[in-house]
Amino acid sequence: MRHVNAPLKIVFNVDDNSKVFKREYDLLSSTNDDSIGEWLRLAKSRGATEDSDQVLLTLVVELHRKIDEMSAFMRGEKQVFISLTCRGDIEFIDYGCFKLKDALFKENVEYYGRIEMPFFPKRQVPIYFKAISKDEAKMTMLHERDEKDWNAYIVARERVMIREMRVKKDGN
Repeated sequence: MRHVNAPLKIVFNVDDNSKVFKREYDLLSSTNDDSIGEWLRLAKSRGATEDSDQVLLTLVVELHRKIDEMSAFMRGEKQVFISLTCRGDIEFIDYGCFKLKDALFKENVEYYGRIEMPFFPKRQVPIYFKAISKDEAKMTMLHERDEKDWNAYIVARERVMIREMRVKKDGN
C-alpha cells in the first residue's frame, strides 16, 4: 500500500450480512439519483448539455439539491443513518484500500462503514471492506461514482504531498 496522507473519519460495524446495512448502502446510492440528477444524466446522454458550461451546470444542480434539502428540513424530514458503533481516523489511503491511525480491526473480518468525504458535493460514502490487518482494510464494495471520486481525491492528495515535498526541498 502506498501511503497517501488523508485526514478522513470513518464509522463502521462488523458486517453481519444485515439487510439493514445493504439497504442503507443502496439508499445512499439512490440519494445521488434524485430527480434533478436523473434529469441531468438523461440530458447528457442525449447530448443536450454539450453546449453548456459543465461547471455552471453542476453548480446549478447542486443549488437545486440544497433547496430540496432545505425544504425537507423545513418539513421536518431528515436523512437518518444507521448507528454504527466503531469510529476511527483514517491516516493513509490508496486505490481500493486505507489505513487507520489505530488498530481497530480484526484481521480477515468483513465490515460495513461510511466515510465522510470532503469532495463536492460533500457526502457520506458507504463502503464494504475487509480488514487485511488490525489497521488496514481493502474495499470490497463501493458505488461506481464514489469510486471515481475516491480515486480523484487520492490524486488531489498526492498533488498536495508533492507540493509539500517541493517546499521542504526548496526550503532546506
